[in-house]
Amino acid sequence: MSASKKTAWAVAAAVFLPLVTVAPAAHAEEGDKQPLPPAGMSKVGGSLLGLPGTQVQLNAGAPVLPKELSGRSWIVADAETGAVLAAHNAHWPLAPASTLKMLFADTLLPKFPKTQNHLVTNQDLAGIGDGSSLVGIKEKQTYSVHDLWLGVFLRSGNDAVHVLTSMNNGLKQTVSDMNDRAAELQALDTHVVSPDGYDAPGQLSSAYDLTLFARSGMQKEDFREYAATPRAVFPGEAKPGKKRESFEIQNTNRLLTGDLGVAPYPGIAGVKNGNTTHAGATFTGVAERNGKVLLVTVMNPSSKEQHAVYRETARLLDWGFAAAGKVTPVGELVPPRSARTESAAPDSGTVPAPAPGKNAPKETTASTQGSGGVGIALGVAGGVLVLLAAAVFVVNRRWPLAGSGALRRRSPDGDRKPAESQDPSHDPAESQDPKSQDPEKRQESPDSRESEELQESGQAQESQ
Repeated sequence: MSASKKTAWAVAAAVFLPLVTVAPAAHAEEGDKQPLPPAGMSKVGGSLLGLPGTQVQLNAGAPVLPKELSGRSWIVADAETGAVLAAHNAHWPLAPASTLKMLFADTLLPKFPKTQNHLVTNQDLAGIGDGSSLVGIKEKQTYSVHDLWLGVFLRSGNDAVHVLTSMNNGLKQTVSDMNDRAAELQALDTHVVSPDGYDAPGQLSSAYDLTLFARSGMQKEDFREYAATPRAVFPGEAKPGKKRESFEIQNTNRLLTGDLGVAPYPGIAGVKNGNTTHAGATFTGVAERNGKVLLVTVMNPSSKEQHAVYRETARLLDWGFAAAGKVTPVGELVPPRSARTESAAPDSGTVPAPAPGKNAPKETTASTQGSGGVGIALGVAGGVLVLLAAAVFVVNRRWPLAGSGALRRRSPDGDRKPAESQDPSHDPAESQDPKSQDPEKRQESPDSRESEELQESGQAQESQ
């Protein structure tokens, strides 16, 4: 090769190689090298959960895992017994996006009564990240705590999170409270920096931890109600001499609402979705079928399939219901630390958790297989005590249900209407308050790191 050609190759390499090496990995093209999970991960819940790759132990008659799974990390667990039916890099610490709001809600919900009112100040709304999802809260306006939680759960509103954070003595206190709560739940992969889940250096969680947050949150009636609400009325701006306006908001959980090409999942009852540039798409869902309640978390699928995080969650739920009783658990969802000190209350419904790893068949991995709304939701009568790792942890046997064809939504005038009778693409909030537009349609600023709640492409927009 001549000296001039060598020089040309050197110049080309100097120009283009950095462009390749700094390309974001969150949404790498199919075939591109993906990041590898840590060689050693947490073993909370069982040693198999600390291993990289897919962990599943199939018994006779068990269905194989779905082939169409691209999530960087995922988990399928029995919400009642805590048995982990299958997992993939369950303890890989990753950016959680707005699924972290489950921990925020689990931590702060008990602190303020629903009826408490709060006058929003400029300081309450300070520091909201560019491109954040918003419900449309206005300064110098009064909102009830109930309104604020609707904004958090349905619209993933970072403005609502910031107001509640301010009510909780500010960012430092709230972050400390959330980290303490994570430690109590034994969610040791989690480190909170920003309560709303907005991308921040060092902010991490895992599929395992997010599932713990969902399971803990679902113990709370208010959490269950908000998580299962498809639509609600939200207060607008109050103007002198006029009746305060309101507008309808819709839940951004597409498996609940069935919008934008995603069908409602039968029996779905929440809980939370998220999407940021760094985290990719994340989702934790809970669903019931034939008396079995499952939790599934999927983090950062790399598939080009539209709304991949929802579709992969639905596949894992289908697999979990079909596999129940036909697999040996690979681990368990551990109870809170404080539960280990509580004495078991007499209850004929106590059920011992399965012991992972005992008499387990040979491990099979995915690589060898080819990889009415609130009305129904609050039809929870009583609960059962489930014995987990020699500790008592209360879970409701009948968690909120929204079965196929039974999902109902509340219209602004208070009448209940079947979901199928309403136009799912219409959100009055879009025309009445630009800040509360559907995040899937809202434009993101060029330097934003967050495009919350799944744009129509199904992928987060990378920062420029």
